[in-house]
Amino acid sequence: MNEFERARRYTWHVLISGIAATWVVIAISVGTRLEEGLLNWWRIVPALIAAVAFTWLCPRVIRAVLDRRYPTRLVVVAAVLALTAALLGGPDPTGWGFILVAWLSIATLHISRRASLLVAAGTWTVGVAAASVTWRDNLFVIGLELSSGEVLFLNALVYGVFCLVVPPSNRLWVWIWMLAEEALKGREAHTKLALAEERLRFARDLHDLVGHQLSAIAVKTELAVRLSDVDGEAAKAEMAEVNTLTRKALKELRQAVRGYRELDLAAEVNSVKGVLEAAGVRCEVRLPYRELPPGVAPVFAYAVREAVTNVLKHSTATFCEITIRFTEQEAELSVRNDGAARRQAVDLGSGLAGMSERLGAVGGRVTAAPAADGHFLLTAVVSLPLTG
Repeated sequence: MNEFERARRYTWHVLISGIAATWVVIAISVGTRLEEGLLNWWRIVPALIAAVAFTWLCPRVIRAVLDRRYPTRLVVVAAVLALTAALLGGPDPTGWGFILVAWLSIATLHISRRASLLVAAGTWTVGVAAASVTWRDNLFVIGLELSSGEVLFLNALVYGVFCLVVPPSNRLWVWIWMLAEEALKGREAHTKLALAEERLRFARDLHDLVGHQLSAIAVKTELAVRLSDVDGEAAKAEMAEVNTLTRKALKELRQAVRGYRELDLAAEVNSVKGVLEAAGVRCEVRLPYRELPPGVAPVFAYAVREAVTNVLKHSTATFCEITIRFTEQEAELSVRNDGAARRQAVDLGSGLAGMSERLGAVGGRVTAAPAADGHFLLTAVVSLPLTG
């Protein structure tokens, strides 16, 4: 289960907790009336049936709200069931009337603030009115032996507190959930954009590497055709050059596909930073203010690409740090992330193995292992000047 699904489930549990609280209050109410000998089963049984049906509908309403739909019909049916259960069981807010508050907690989700206030005011009015009509069955009377005016005041006060507090708190949870959902959609869009930019960059690289050779091949082939009937030796020479250009274009095409072309370090760092951040990994880059020694930038550009690929494939990192430093004797690239996995220490994968071969070709070395602070650290070091 990823973080997004976990957040949705947590929001679900918070919203459904009001329904669970309703049954706790109902159980207390039934127990109190049973102890006092005031339990009327002909009213309690239908009330329980209505409460069960209401409970069955509530998850459907919450699921629709989390899917950004407002199920008006289900909300209305749930209101009828809640009111039926409250009237039959006794609509005081500390007893069966709490089911009206539970209905209010889901009925005000995913609607405007004005509509939410109107629904809360209507619920308060209905609850207080119903409790005042049946005030003799109120638990306040049973426990405290209050007058009708005092019972009405307490009902109005308790219902008022519930109607003021419950809707904003649940609406806040839904609002936070929707913000998280929007953030996820934005991250996915960012990732797709980063992939699209990478495809465009690859297409541009192919054009830059082999485009001019292919154009030259087309021109020289056409020239050879024209010379074939006039000057056979010249046409032969042109076709020899076509053969040379074709081999060169094929070699560069293979290099581009395999990633062994001369990469631009600044462009590569910006690209991998964008991909990391699109994947939700915070990236910090520390580059030297001076220009790198000749030949180092392309080597480190390739190493950065493979290291970041390893971070995305083999870890659960939330932070990645890319640092490049050099002295007169050597240059060093380090990529540190906080998502170290045990298997990374023994299984570097073909990408890092290829990086080791590439660094070895210029007299460098690669190490990749968990660091003392629990992070995973990849280090690429080359001696200066380059030997390859």
